[in-house]
Amino acid sequence: MDRFIVSARKYRPQDFSSVVGQAHITTTLKNAIRNNQLAHAFLFCGPRGVGKTTCARILAKTINCENRTEDGEACNTCNSCVSFNEGTSLNIHELDAASNNSVDDIRTLVEQVRFAPQAGKYKVYIIDEVHMLSASAFNAFLKTLEEPPPYAIFILATTEKHKILPTILSRCQIFDFKRITVHDTIEHLQEICEKEDIKSDKAALQVIAQKSEGCMRDALSILDKIVSFTNGQLNYQNTLEHLNILDDDYYFRLMDAMQAQDLAGTMLLYDEINRKGFEGDMVLDGFAEFIRNLLVCKDEKLASLLEAVDSFKDRYISTSKKLDPSYLLSALNILNETEINYKAARNKRLHVELALIRLTYLLQALNLVDSENGAVKKKAVDKVKPVAFRQITFVEVPPAPVSKTEKGPKLTVDIEILNAERKEVVEVRTTATPAAAGTVNQPTTAPAPTLGALLKIRKQVADQQKQVVDRRILDLPHLKTAWDEYIGKLSGQKNHSAVSSFKDAELRIIDEHSFSIVSGNNIQQKFIEQERGSLVEHMQLFFNDRTLNYQVLLEEKASDEEPAERPLNTREQFLKMVEAYPLVKELKDRLRLELDY
Repeated sequence: MDRFIVSARKYRPQDFSSVVGQAHITTTLKNAIRNNQLAHAFLFCGPRGVGKTTCARILAKTINCENRTEDGEACNTCNSCVSFNEGTSLNIHELDAASNNSVDDIRTLVEQVRFAPQAGKYKVYIIDEVHMLSASAFNAFLKTLEEPPPYAIFILATTEKHKILPTILSRCQIFDFKRITVHDTIEHLQEICEKEDIKSDKAALQVIAQKSEGCMRDALSILDKIVSFTNGQLNYQNTLEHLNILDDDYYFRLMDAMQAQDLAGTMLLYDEINRKGFEGDMVLDGFAEFIRNLLVCKDEKLASLLEAVDSFKDRYISTSKKLDPSYLLSALNILNETEINYKAARNKRLHVELALIRLTYLLQALNLVDSENGAVKKKAVDKVKPVAFRQITFVEVPPAPVSKTEKGPKLTVDIEILNAERKEVVEVRTTATPAAAGTVNQPTTAPAPTLGALLKIRKQVADQQKQVVDRRILDLPHLKTAWDEYIGKLSGQKNHSAVSSFKDAELRIIDEHSFSIVSGNNIQQKFIEQERGSLVEHMQLFFNDRTLNYQVLLEEKASDEEPAERPLNTREQFLKMVEAYPLVKELKDRLRLELDY
């Protein structure tokens, strides 16, 4: 039985013309070989699996070929090409920088460069994953890379160009490899399927090409797995099953249920998807990509960006025409937010179901937006209902009998004024009532206010006027009198701490309705503040002024006492001694003494 070789190795390109998707690089290299304008150092950078190492090997084989073709390709028949294809060539050295990244490995490589090739024209050194070299290894490689022998050519390959030192980049001729397009990947897979007699559907190959994300090595690995899984029958359904990809038909059904606001259908469909073994994050990611494709289909200029199987393209276009872009953008925002918070959610299924519920009723939420007045809820109003006023019947209040203590004429005048005001109110309300005729309930007659209530109001007004007339003027003598009365009240309560604080306080008039209490320290201020409620009430009753108020200020008095003399410390004693006896300092300096102050 023949030994199995994976497709990525079996169908690795052997010349520049068979390299897939990198025509801009292969053409440049062939022209450089044909015109004998080869650089001494190359840097191949780009994503994984796009042909960097393959192009490096083809370049190494071609420049040593003895019978190159007219277009700059290797002949694959000379001794040099045959030895290269068999892996026995001594002119090509490959180094994996991921496992040989120390300074000693680079020094060993530099020592090998000194020896000229025994056969052929060039010695080619291919260093793969060169970004894994340490900084010291890079520095040890700089001089050799800048001025190598004329027979030495270095080809560096990396997937992370930004990790390479600028001094290395400036010494190399840089080639940027691009991702292989879906179309090129499908064509290459079809060629391999024809050579291997594999029955394949184009839809299945499209799914493999999209899953590989521009990496040909991944595409060939996926092809080998599915062929082994299906015994050479490569169709759309078993490809989806093997790659664990959810069919776009489920997303179309989800969108139809959401457009119909069918919550039951949406939840049942998600349950069916979940029972097939698809995790919630995979559903969210796939549905977001589905909505992205719908947005792409809204504009014909973006049709080339549609990443879908050909059989679904017409369905995408027809569905996108039915949907509003604002709905799709809002749905994308919800899915993005849900996917970000998915890992932190404890109940992941409930987390996804809540997102699906929001998407189901998203259309209803967008319909509640008024385009004229901004984001306000539209509410259907049949008709405007007028305000129902209650009709009040006016009742004349007879004059009350005049007592000996009250003056009759004043009472009569007040009642007449009240009656006149009531007439105006009733007239205003009765004129407003007919405007709502037919829509307002029958008016009810309110009971008229009694004479006792009116007299009570009049008495309150009279008491307030009397208080204004009898209010005492706020001046310092009256304030001292009221203050002493309150101190006497505190003395009767045996609150001696508060009494001393009140006696030491100073009173100041601010205006006719306020005064200030000045205390000398925080303790006095706290005792005065504790009596605020009763003190305010006492002052307002004394001056007959309900608007009277006060504030407590703190002004610390400067102490007239002179500060007591403090004893001198050791340093001050020494300085005073030196001032009186200078020879002491001279003795200290001569003896080189250190004093501990």
